[in-house]
Amino acid sequence: MAWLTSQVALAMLVGLCATAGANTTAVAGQSGLSPATGELALPAASPQIRRIALLLPLRSGALGQAAEAVRAGFMAGFERDRNGATLTLYQTGDGAGGSTVDLLSTYAEAALANDIVVGPLSRTDLTALIQADAIRRPTIALSPPEGEGPLPGQLLVIGLSLEDEARQVASWAGAGKTNAHALVLTGSAAWQRRTAKAFAAQWQQSGLESQVLELPSAGAYFDAASLAALKKQLHSDPPALAFLALDAAQARQVRAVVGSELPLYGISQLNPFVLQERTSSTAWPDLNGLRLLDLPWMIEPSHPAVMIYPRVLPQPEQPRNANLERLYALGIDAWRIANEVGAHHTGFALDGVSGKLAVKFGDGVTSFRRTPLQAIYRDGFVMPLLPVR
Repeated sequence: MAWLTSQVALAMLVGLCATAGANTTAVAGQSGLSPATGELALPAASPQIRRIALLLPLRSGALGQAAEAVRAGFMAGFERDRNGATLTLYQTGDGAGGSTVDLLSTYAEAALANDIVVGPLSRTDLTALIQADAIRRPTIALSPPEGEGPLPGQLLVIGLSLEDEARQVASWAGAGKTNAHALVLTGSAAWQRRTAKAFAAQWQQSGLESQVLELPSAGAYFDAASLAALKKQLHSDPPALAFLALDAAQARQVRAVVGSELPLYGISQLNPFVLQERTSSTAWPDLNGLRLLDLPWMIEPSHPAVMIYPRVLPQPEQPRNANLERLYALGIDAWRIANEVGAHHTGFALDGVSGKLAVKFGDGVTSFRRTPLQAIYRDGFVMPLLPVR
């Protein structure tokens, strides 16, 4: 979710929210305190009666659009399969802008009145909750916290992690390779540096060597001298492959320098396309052959889960935005996970719109893994690498 702040100035996804219906106030039975930990536990009640809170920064100037996209997806999932649950929406502002007290008090209110809390959305807000030791109710966070360290037992983190994608790409690209050198190209954005670091660490963990090279840029364009130096380096010491911790526009600049012979790999940020707006005039054939990971929602319209949920209607005269579409998909799967947790399922798998999901939450064990689709640029667009299921 590192790209949230840089992307929220793009088109607001509000069409579905207008038709999703009002929030439903829960009336289910009381939840109790665990005598061993003092934490609020999921009630031992009928799985058909549970109260779910959705906590989002809808009053945030920076994250409001991202929160709206998640809410739209969550409501799409809720409206399709309420399964006896009730839903209450809790709005917050910017946790980093002097509103930490607002965040903590709103979360406490949601945790007291509901059985499960879904949220918060940002790294900053989740970090604030953890540092305040506030998480005492089963909570499904939509972004990883800042930094590393142990997480509360009542917390399940399901955010769209670019670092996780990078590690999976490293395992994919390095499978069966020995003595393979990877060149890791990154820009200066924080999410790019984190992604590059994650790939390099996973690559080296497999016993392989890598070099991380940060390309200086002026605005959206890389420095011409640095690209010339890159071309010279590739000629004198060619790597087995390159990993691009870049966005799609930056990847095109690199491809023009390195050519089509060097295998290129990357993450979902290399796909700026939305399915509904693909046209021959928007294709990028110069990236053909580049391999990446992305969500079924973005590239596999015939996926059984993708087909059953509505697409969001964009605002008039505003293009759709790929990252907000991914957040919409996250919202759908967040509802599906909350639904399973509310039904007292402590270990389950979902073929979700954001990837194959493996979840363990409860009985003292918490783990989450999302496996996106392997994909490739073909005819100027991103397509599933394997046959559509």
